[in-house]
Amino acid sequence: MTEANQIDAAADEAVTLTSELIRIDSTNTGDPATLVGERAAAEYVAEKLTDAGYEITYVESGAKDRHNVVVRLPGADPSRGALLIHGHLDVVPADPSEWSVHPFSGAVQDGYVWGRGAVDMKDMVGMALALARHYKINGIVPPRDLVFAFLADEEAGGKFGAQWLVEHRPELFEGVTEAISEVGGFSITLKDNVRAYVIETAEKGIRWMKLRVRGTAGHGSMIHRDNAVTKLSEAVAKLGTHQFPLVLTDSVREFLAGVTEITGWDFPEDDLEGSVAKLGNISRMIGATLRDTANPTMLTAGYKSNVIPSVAEAAVDCRILPGRIEQFDRELDELLGPDIEKEWMELPPVETTFDGALVDAMTAAVLAEDPGARTLPYMLSGGTDAKSFQQLGIRNFGFAPLKLPADLDFSGLFHGVDERVPVEALKFGTRVLDRFLRSS
Repeated sequence: MTEANQIDAAADEAVTLTSELIRIDSTNTGDPATLVGERAAAEYVAEKLTDAGYEITYVESGAKDRHNVVVRLPGADPSRGALLIHGHLDVVPADPSEWSVHPFSGAVQDGYVWGRGAVDMKDMVGMALALARHYKINGIVPPRDLVFAFLADEEAGGKFGAQWLVEHRPELFEGVTEAISEVGGFSITLKDNVRAYVIETAEKGIRWMKLRVRGTAGHGSMIHRDNAVTKLSEAVAKLGTHQFPLVLTDSVREFLAGVTEITGWDFPEDDLEGSVAKLGNISRMIGATLRDTANPTMLTAGYKSNVIPSVAEAAVDCRILPGRIEQFDRELDELLGPDIEKEWMELPPVETTFDGALVDAMTAAVLAEDPGARTLPYMLSGGTDAKSFQQLGIRNFGFAPLKLPADLDFSGLFHGVDERVPVEALKFGTRVLDRFLRSS
């Protein structure tokens, strides 16, 4: 079999692996009482890697059914820093009644692979697993060590996945200097059908916050001046309607400058949010990187309709720009005042520069498969396991390449209904990743 035929076979296998991984329900609700766990998916990955000849490291990370798989493929130059390719095995919940196909069917139809995790991120896991197998089976030696990590719990912050491994098994990532993972490398179609592949170089910090208000319990039929539900509702409404200041970070500036160079579109700072709307479907993701956000997501209070509770709580999803944590905290305190208790789980922002040999290799790999395209840096409004790996001094990028139809609302598929990934995009991404991993 020729080398071209071999990589075509690996690309076909990436489609099959993605479909089969989607069929494995690895739902992570964040609640031990309702989560499914990643064990079955981890066992599937471990079997595929073992069959290819790897000696795997299989780690159960401090809780039942929270499993991770790590392998290392030695490179030609062991003195060079290793490259980490990581992906998470868990997915967010899905309600089958809302979908056109069952979310855990892994159906391959109408040119797409369908199901929960198709873009977040069993597509990248399928591509990485296919290439890891391809290299081992065919005796391909990359320029430097490649570490492939298939991880648990990313959707709930990585406590039993990346964060656990960084804290308890850092030796698995010895010598790793750079890493690639999800939500980057996909194409957006700009003016005159010019495609730009956006590579994630930064992501906002995450603060999953709980607000708590205490009041005086009592009967619902009486007058109450110290109602915890009322006080919490006022605080949540104030926070939910607040607009944090517009801040242009270096990553966003570079992205917008690149779009201007390609299209001629202007992005004046006095109408930045309005002009970003010209970007179409991706404008929601880019728009969310222009300022901090604090979105209330859950309210909890009371146990009976005629009883005023003594405590009321709210969950708030906060996303904070790099360099803005101290200012965000001050603004939050001013908004909420001293009577609102706050507790949170926090994951830091991530940011690196769009330069160097690794970026050059990404660009070259994309252009070899899509001549005339461009690559641009961008900031992710969400978060990934890069937040954990940066603690080891690893430089992180989002690079899961996909060549997408111009009319596909890709950003809307993340955690959305009818999540799906084009079959041809998976094959394209496998070819690009192969070029990149064998030249980086």
